[in-house]
Amino acid sequence: MEIQRKIDDLKAFFKDKKVIIAFSGGADSTLLAFVAKNEAKDALAVTVDNGVMPAEFIQKAEQIAEKIGIKHHTIINDFLKDSKFKTNSSNRCYICKNKIYQKLEEMASNYHYDFIVDGTNITDLFEDRPGIMVNIEKNIKTPLVNIGFTDKDVRTILQDMNVEYNPSTTCLATRIPTGQTITTSKINRIRYAENIISNLTGLDVVRVRDNDGIALIEVKNVNKLLDKDLLNYLVSEFKAVGFKKVTMNISSTDDSGMEMVVYKPCKDEKNRIMLETELPYTLNIPETCHELGNLGKVKCSPKMGVAILEVNGITITIFDKGKIVARRVKDQKEAQNLLIRILPCIRRLK
Repeated sequence: MEIQRKIDDLKAFFKDKKVIIAFSGGADSTLLAFVAKNEAKDALAVTVDNGVMPAEFIQKAEQIAEKIGIKHHTIINDFLKDSKFKTNSSNRCYICKNKIYQKLEEMASNYHYDFIVDGTNITDLFEDRPGIMVNIEKNIKTPLVNIGFTDKDVRTILQDMNVEYNPSTTCLATRIPTGQTITTSKINRIRYAENIISNLTGLDVVRVRDNDGIALIEVKNVNKLLDKDLLNYLVSEFKAVGFKKVTMNISSTDDSGMEMVVYKPCKDEKNRIMLETELPYTLNIPETCHELGNLGKVKCSPKMGVAILEVNGITITIFDKGKIVARRVKDQKEAQNLLIRILPCIRRLK
């Protein structure tokens, strides 16, 4: 079974190692901590309290670590005191992750850990996450990417093993559009707004985006909010903490990157398909070509912004704008396996 092979590979990765897990208590880091606890020589889960996380984030991380039985440590570092972070530039996530891993590097060095492990998975590579660059620059290990774990894989395994995790661990600064200053008052009102919706509806994943004082509510199940009295109450509460207007996104917030792949019949070859997908970030073609060389024959044209990979009779064209096209693929399963091999080789621009 494919998932069992991935689990076995993850166990082998941790075997007899001394590791630090960057631990949020979310699905990915919980799986890493669970496996590391049983396989590593020494495993420590470390959570950074940066002042911009959801309500009860630290408490839940501590509880999950305790249930797993892994050692846990919390580092307090208020990012709202950092002017570069508060400026909220387009590389905000890079600045944030760089600060987190600087702290973890200090701990790894002081206590002689072999390496730091990050919970990025294959599905995450379909999203615009500049912080992933920090993993490459600091040689942070990403076994879920290298082994090919998707977001669905991770959640399926945790469910089968009856392991609890926190489904809401994303930084509240992501709710504020880049270019708009991150302030303590904005973070506090976002945290309050999300917490009150969660408490009133029982929804475990709630996002309240703050665009210059206009709140945009995003949840998986909007039916939980379709009550006139509840909505009036939320508007009143939101305005009391500084929001000027309250809106709601009625579409799903549960899209998966692996489902954003388009499959078409090959025009020049029967019984074969082609896949197309587009990553939401610009690629570094020279560095991508270097990494792709481990998979097959590569033709690289940085001037044209194109890399062409030939592997097992399949032609994969990768464009610097993020588009990936593969031709002469047997079926969707082969296409997905191909993406799982290609995506870890992709190098993006900051």
